[in-house]
Amino acid sequence: MARKIFIFDTTLRDGEQSPGASMDMEEKLEIAQQLKRLNVDVIEAGFPFSSNGDFEAVQMIASEVKGPYICALARALLEDIECAWQAIGCAEKPILHTFIGTSPYQLNDVLRKSKEEVLKMAVDAVQYAKSLCHEVEFSAMDASRTDLGYLYEIVQAAISAGATIINVPDTAGYAVPEQFGQLIHSIFKNVSDINKVRVSVHCHDDLGLATANSIAAIKVGATQVECAVNGMGERAGNAALEEVVMAIKTRGDYLDAYTDVKTQEIINTSRLVSRLSGFLVPPNKPIVGSNAFSHSSGIHQDGVLKKRSTFEIMRPEDVGLSESEIVLTASSGRHALRHRLAELGYELTDEKLREVYQIFLTLAEKKKQIYDDDLRFMMSGEASNKDQDIYNLDFVHYSGGECLGEPELISARVMMSTSSRKDLLNIAFGDGPVDAVCKAINEITGARVEMTEFSLQSISKGPSAIATVIVRIRDNGNIITGQGASTDIVVASAKAYVNAINRLLVLWKREKEDERETREGI
Repeated sequence: MARKIFIFDTTLRDGEQSPGASMDMEEKLEIAQQLKRLNVDVIEAGFPFSSNGDFEAVQMIASEVKGPYICALARALLEDIECAWQAIGCAEKPILHTFIGTSPYQLNDVLRKSKEEVLKMAVDAVQYAKSLCHEVEFSAMDASRTDLGYLYEIVQAAISAGATIINVPDTAGYAVPEQFGQLIHSIFKNVSDINKVRVSVHCHDDLGLATANSIAAIKVGATQVECAVNGMGERAGNAALEEVVMAIKTRGDYLDAYTDVKTQEIINTSRLVSRLSGFLVPPNKPIVGSNAFSHSSGIHQDGVLKKRSTFEIMRPEDVGLSESEIVLTASSGRHALRHRLAELGYELTDEKLREVYQIFLTLAEKKKQIYDDDLRFMMSGEASNKDQDIYNLDFVHYSGGECLGEPELISARVMMSTSSRKDLLNIAFGDGPVDAVCKAINEITGARVEMTEFSLQSISKGPSAIATVIVRIRDNGNIITGQGASTDIVVASAKAYVNAINRLLVLWKREKEDERETREGI
């Protein structure tokens, strides 16, 4: 029968200890309420003895958040435990969590006490905590580097003193999965009363193994994992809650285990913690990163579109996302492009798809990612109507700028062509790149017009977004509008200006034909 794994969330205690992460009381309460919606089993609300602010935050959470166990941390000191109890005594389901270092590093270099002294402190702390609270957790800090015989002894003593939960931390992030799994297995084998308590693990991520170590511990019998949202915590952080939970959900067949976490709240929880802590989530972060359910490789896109399970082992809906994302890049194939265009309402024949795909590749080479607005622009025909213009814009280069606040003339080099003339080149100077480019275009085309309006708008997202420029030029009372689009604002401006001039030249040609027809009486 599958075992339930308790999820002990320490985002508000160990996670908040991340350098640079500091949340006020109201923000901590907001996160605690979201953790309740996530349905974690235990919320470690803080370390009350560490500061008045932490005490008040823990007390507020204990009094207002019902459902999960509310836990407070305390060193193996009576005054710490008393303070922690004052903070969480009002909780619906309180847990007192006391700890002490047990490795040679902790005994000799930090505590500077003998094994016997530390053993007595642990027993006294657990006994006092038990006199106040039914649920008591004991942690042997730095357990993964503790002498095994001593670890068995102190764990057994803590259980005899009344502990209901035994936590085995990899405090320094030193363990590797096989070793850590063997450690947990040896505790089950060598501590006689271990089956009377819940066995917990708390793994740090210094070697990037926190989740793997936690899963290894579950496999050999651990029934609680201490973790933090987005993997927050001291140094490199803790085992990430979202990774542990989804590993159990996805590989429940292998682990013979499950959690009660409402996984559909994972994304909401991750984003809330990120926003309030100020810690951004990397795009490639498992489960909650923006790329976690995105596909940009043509091979992967083709497979996912045919059958999602080819490249996805989890459903995005299970973590609170609406669907997977097909990210269109230069490496995307025709299948992905056709799929996205169909979603936007464009049905293409195979021949038309081949034509559009070449335009897509040209655009994708300039941009890291192609968005829906880019596709709409592409399908509008603006991206491929070059041959219809009288003048074609072939090349634009500009240079210069401000130096120490002193304006400097900008130079622009423009090359254009027509159906009968090639390599029409001009270099001009202006107050800015757009001014310089327009002057060079004027010299090539012979146009002497006044620009009456210039507007710029981004039509897609991202740092390489396509910019649309609209210009209006005036000549002898005629107002002509031109449009251009590019990932380069100056190039978009040049395209818009050339587009307007081409329309003006068409108008001139039409006016001359009208004059000729009138003159000849046609």
